Amino acid sequence: MAISGLYIDGAWREADREFEVTNPASGEVIATVSDGNQAHAEYAIQAASAAFKSWSQSTAYARAAILNKAYGLMLERKEELANLMTREQGKPLKAANNEVQYAADFLRWFAEEAVRNYGETIPSARADQRFIVRHEPVGVVAAITPWNYPISMLTRKLAPALAAGCTVVLKPAEATPLCAIEVFKILIEAGVPKGVINLVTFSKPKPIGEVFCSHPAIRKITFTGSTAVGKKLAQDAAPYLKRVSMELGGHAPFIVFDDADPVHAAKGASLVKFLNTGQACISPNRIFVQRKMLDPFIETLAQRIASMRTGNGLDPSNSIGPLVNQAAVSKVANQVDDALSKGAELVTGGHALNDGEFAGGHFYAPTLLNKVTEDMLIYREETFGPIAAVIPFDDQDEVIEKANDTHYGLAAYIYTQNLSRAMRTFEALNFGIVGINDINPTSAAAPFGGMKESGLGREGAREGMAEYLETKLGGFSV
Repeated sequence: MAISGLYIDGAWREADREFEVTNPASGEVIATVSDGNQAHAEYAIQAASAAFKSWSQSTAYARAAILNKAYGLMLERKEELANLMTREQGKPLKAANNEVQYAADFLRWFAEEAVRNYGETIPSARADQRFIVRHEPVGVVAAITPWNYPISMLTRKLAPALAAGCTVVLKPAEATPLCAIEVFKILIEAGVPKGVINLVTFSKPKPIGEVFCSHPAIRKITFTGSTAVGKKLAQDAAPYLKRVSMELGGHAPFIVFDDADPVHAAKGASLVKFLNTGQACISPNRIFVQRKMLDPFIETLAQRIASMRTGNGLDPSNSIGPLVNQAAVSKVANQVDDALSKGAELVTGGHALNDGEFAGGHFYAPTLLNKVTEDMLIYREETFGPIAAVIPFDDQDEVIEKANDTHYGLAAYIYTQNLSRAMRTFEALNFGIVGINDINPTSAAAPFGGMKESGLGREGAREGMAEYLETKLGGFSV
């Protein structure tokens, strides 16, 4: 019997169809899940709409208490959730545990922000007039979440929406519905009322997107995923003037200046580049190294990559897991082959892993390419895989121009010991997040989001809750 992925109006429900969820490390079917349809989506939206009045009028303290309880429950089930994530998504257990902690942090942060939804008074030029501003929940929210971070991306959307007083219909990635189901079980146990949160699992995302964009009760769409899909959702929502927030693709530069410690920089690059097997929107795709530092940087990075163990994430000795599917392997292989055909130097890796323990899975060897140039696909396209592409450069103005030469603008990284250079480069880079000698410039308390075609709006921090609030002005004649 299929696991129900349809939680609508306070009850788990069944669908006529189901789809399989597989382990990307082995191809093993780990569960079958209810495959919803547009009618389920519409029912869920109706339930969320009906629940909105009472939930939006509940006290901020009541909403905060529920989120705090969910935070505690998630930490209690941390190992269980991490194990499920590794089997369903593929990332190594250590990384999965880190993600569960990150996910829980959003629950705690927005529990605290719920009671800090402050308004203001504004002086009037008229003696007989008073202005009051308040911030109210936007309404029913449609949330669409990705497979690469299948728990933290849920709480990064659900927690601020609930804290603000919104109700939600969530569609998780079809590759990772089991993690979403477990998160919903936690929220239900924490006391989220009937109809406030609704879950709809679909094997095909397009029909649900059409309902979300056109249904009049949906007032906001929040999406994390590819830039192409984000553009399509924004386009379809535009005729209805729905609010949208989008966290989309990235093409992060990683800049190593000649005053940096090349060994320290290479260690940082190895950690952030191969985070989640390179399947992270903030992973650096273009590693720019000032020519003077190139040899020691390449030597250290090559050693670290060669020592990485690839395999099933349930084995704690493995630090590199599978890619999400065979199409992802093919994309990575095509980028590497294209680069090599145009003169790139293969330092290590450069091949798919198919035999023995890798049979049935979607693996590609951690790879280092040197002498990458602008005419190569990997220089222009987001990689989303375990490929480190190094580009030598000569001066600061040159590298800033190259770093900004992309329609993406999510994350960037700088390694330098010169404070003035760090500040000037930070200001010159057209990216929403910049790590200066820091490979983890993210937190539930910090705003996350990109410029240009990397997205709209911010998640996390106080800005994250503002995405779910409307501003209302009251002018009083007294």
